[in-house]
This record gives sequence, C-alpha cells and structure tokens, in this order.
Amino acid sequence: MVAVTLGRMALNTSADAPLPVGEVSRLIGGWIDRLGAVWVEGQITQLSRRPGAGVVFLTLRDPSHDISVSVTCYRQVFDAVADVVSEGARVVVHAKPEWYAPRGQLSLRAAEIRPVGVGELLARLEQLKKSLAGEGLFAPERKKPLPFLPQLVGLVCGRASAAERDVLENARHRWPAVRFEVRNVAVQGVHAVPQVVQAVKDLDALDDVDVIIVARGGGSVEDLLPFSDEQLVRAVAACRTPVVSAIGHEPDTPLLDYVADLRASTPTDAAKKVVPDVGEEYERVRFLRDRARRCVASFIDREERGLAHALARPSIEDPHRMVDERADHVASLLDRGRRTLGHLLDRADSELTHTHARVVALSPAATLQRGYAVLQKADGHVVRDPEEIAADETLRARVAEGEFTVRVDA
Repeated sequence: MVAVTLGRMALNTSADAPLPVGEVSRLIGGWIDRLGAVWVEGQITQLSRRPGAGVVFLTLRDPSHDISVSVTCYRQVFDAVADVVSEGARVVVHAKPEWYAPRGQLSLRAAEIRPVGVGELLARLEQLKKSLAGEGLFAPERKKPLPFLPQLVGLVCGRASAAERDVLENARHRWPAVRFEVRNVAVQGVHAVPQVVQAVKDLDALDDVDVIIVARGGGSVEDLLPFSDEQLVRAVAACRTPVVSAIGHEPDTPLLDYVADLRASTPTDAAKKVVPDVGEEYERVRFLRDRARRCVASFIDREERGLAHALARPSIEDPHRMVDERADHVASLLDRGRRTLGHLLDRADSELTHTHARVVALSPAATLQRGYAVLQKADGHVVRDPEEIAADETLRARVAEGEFTVRVDA
C-alpha cells in the first residue's frame, strides 16, 4: 500500500485499490489551483497568434536549461507588448499555474507580460560578472597558455556561419596543415546555451584537441546573451584545454571573454592568434638563421684575430728564445755560485789551518814537547803546590812521550 499526500489529503492506495487517472488528475488540479500567481522570466520560443482568436499561445523557455512551459494569455494582454515582443525575446510574465485535467498538462495563464529591457539585462550581467569574479573565475593566474602550433583545433560555431568560414579560411591560409574538429551549434536562441556547453565539453574530452575556439559573428545584446550565461562560463572555467573566445566584434564583451584563456576581437582575429603564419615563421627562421650565421662568423673572425695576435708574440714565434736567454742567465749564476763557494771554502780552510796552529801551539801536548811534565796524584789531581804532596807519596809524572811514577823523598 502506498500513501500519497496531495495538499492536505492523504490517500491510501494499493495495487488492489488504485486511483483512476481522472481522480489523480483532478486532485493534482485542485492542488495547483490553490497556488498563487508568480512572476516568471524566460525566453519566448514559440508564439501563436491566430487571426480572430481571443487567446495567444506561447512557449516560455529557460535559456540555461532544457526546460519550457506553455503560457496562454488573452489577446489584449499580449497586444499591450506586441510591438516589442516576438519570438526569442526575454520577458517577465505574471501568471497563475493551471492544470488541464483531460490531458494532464500544466500551463501558465498570463495576466501581464513585461519585456526585459537591455538596461536591465546589462545590469544583471554586471551583477553576475562581479559574482563570478569574486569566485576567482576571471583571475589571470588561471589563464592557460596557448600551444605555439596546435595540431588539432576545436571550433564551436553556427552551422555554415560567417564565423566558421572566417576561422577556417584564415587559419588554413596561415598554416595549411592545421586540422579542425568543428561542432556546429545554435549560437542564439533558447537552444544556444545547452548546445554550446555540450560542444565545449565534448571537445575538451578529446585528447587530440590542443585548443578550443568559440566563435560567433556580431549581433545585438540579446543575440549575444547565451555567451554570458553562467552555465557556459563555468563549463569553460572547468576546461583543461585552452579556450579562445571570439564573440561578436571588438566592442562586444560577453562574460565568456573574461573566463576564456584568450579573447579575440573577431573570429578572424582568433584564427590569427591561434595559428601561426607559415610565411612569418619562415621569415623568422630565416632571420634567426642569418643572425646565427653572422654571430658564428663574427666569433670565428674574432678568434682568428686573437690567434694571429698570440702567434705574433715573441714567446710563441720563437719559443726557445726565452729558454736560451734563461739558460745563459742560469749558467752565469752557476759560475758565480761556484766562484763564491770556492772563495768561501778557501777562506774557511785558511781559518781552519790558522785555528789549528793556534790550538796546537796552546795545547798541553805542545808544552810537554818542550820538556815539561805534569804531576798527578793517584786520584788524577794535578799537583800545583808542593804543600799538596806528602813524604813517600807516589805520583804519576806525564811527559810528551808517555808517563811514569815517582816517589817523594822525605
């Protein structure tokens, strides 16, 4: 058994006791009838004004989501804004929800329709811009650099549009080998946002795509509104592939321009910024090659001059000259050293001979040679005074040729 609550009534149902379809529809209608009128904003996608009919039928769609609702109003309600409202226009509707029980269909009965002015749209976009900027989605540090030479470029644009033609022709003119993965989508109207978002996500999921271009030609503020949608801005911010925004002309600045990694003023400008020019690159290579050749030639010439200057130096031109000059100087110093050493040795020899003679002349041995003797006691003490010896004491007498003992008489 399943308990279903509609409004304040709780219904008990089961497989054996189900509710008829008509009863369920009636109950839903009763609950919706109790709802009050609401203000609803959306974009008119279908508009039916049958001649002579007193009711106007239109479909109101959410530009950011694949959701729509039917709206009916009396002719006089729509006639009040018929001059400024048409299919694709943004409107605000004051309506009451209604339930058509026979077909189980929900619709809105509009009592007032107000067109959304450009000034109001711009004010809302400015508020959304500040909110997204506060989240950091437009921060420069989030911008990803574009590859120098993309091998595969993803392109999101209208089918058979001037923007597609401008991008493809200019890119292939600049670099004929470039390849494109094109996604044709609606670039205005109620289907634009979901299709563009899905195309960007599909291209971002391809590993071969190096950069994505979202391009559209010029248009009014209302025409460019899909490229300021919050859902699209967040989808581009989440891309891992660099995204280039090429929407409208130079003065046009949808919010996509701020979140994209690079803004191009036009689709043609996007092709120029994404794909390098083969002629310019060839000239740049030729210029760099010539510059490198000149640098190498200048370096070689400078080194040759330096080498010639080094070879012209005497030390390099006649390398043995310095050795020969030093050899003569070394020989001169060697002779001088030998002479000086000879003089020193001769002087030392003379001094040594003289000193030896003096030592010999002054030595005790020389005195003994002249006939003198040295008397010593048994302990080796030299006798210098007769008082130092006793009677019958034996002394040792030392002479030049030896020694002998003597006895002292009493």
